[in-house]
Amino acid sequence: MRSKMRDKLRKWREDTCRNSEQIVDVGEELISEHASKLGDDIWIIYEQVMIAALDCSRDDLALICLQELRKQFPDSHRVKRLTGMRLEALERYDEANKHYDAILQDDPTNTAARKRKISILKAQGKSTEAIRELNEYLEQFVGDQEAWHELSELYINEHDYGKAAFCLEELMMTNPHNHLYCEQYAEVKYTQGGLENLELSRKYFAQALRLNNRNMRALFGLYMSASHIAASPKVSAKVKKDNMKYAAWAATQINRAYKTQKTTNQTLLLCLTSMGYLHTISRRPEIPLICLECEKYSPPSDP
Repeated sequence: MRSKMRDKLRKWREDTCRNSEQIVDVGEELISEHASKLGDDIWIIYEQVMIAALDCSRDDLALICLQELRKQFPDSHRVKRLTGMRLEALERYDEANKHYDAILQDDPTNTAARKRKISILKAQGKSTEAIRELNEYLEQFVGDQEAWHELSELYINEHDYGKAAFCLEELMMTNPHNHLYCEQYAEVKYTQGGLENLELSRKYFAQALRLNNRNMRALFGLYMSASHIAASPKVSAKVKKDNMKYAAWAATQINRAYKTQKTTNQTLLLCLTSMGYLHTISRRPEIPLICLECEKYSPPSDP
């Protein structure tokens, strides 16, 4: 039993799974009953369980883990950072910042401490300051992909879609085979609107599907972007016909997924709702219609 629990925690660490409730359930039992038998693995388990406990508002368990780590590593920057994270969870931001400042005074290149300071700004609703700090951080650590993605999210929250698109372009240059970056970039361009952005959006939704043909958000995005382009009075007859074809193909794939995955129908509906697609109906007869209630597909008529 002890070995199975330890293997579970190791697998979750290696897979970077943030299933905090499960980690707390397994980890609490493991450290309370078998801590003395885990050897050096106990320290990484304490850290893993502590972070999960903070996610679950289990400060009692987080404090137990932190105290054990402090005893073993009293001068560790890593443990000081964990102390700051606990203070963040308790919304004692000034105290947390003092811990991070102390770490940075000893080691100005400590990226984890700098990121924690930015997370505090986000938690306090200081988006402008967080964006400024993150830009300064990226001037020194330009290859930090996590930071670029975080910056794109901040810009999206501020409705600065042009800068968000730039951040995602940086990510796609270093990760050309990541379908999620292509999909997110396409969503940003779709949100920006305008014919040129819609065409770019459709291309990147298509690229996301080439990289992962199970990406349903990209499939919905392809349908919507192609439909809007086909409905534009500014496009030529050929462009209109091509985009009707793309939209029809996407609609067929969506309906097929909807019919064959009965257990996930609600997930598909929620996805449609969250992306604002349910309000899109066939206002023009040439646009293919997805009828989610009757599960029928109405093909486009001849242009």
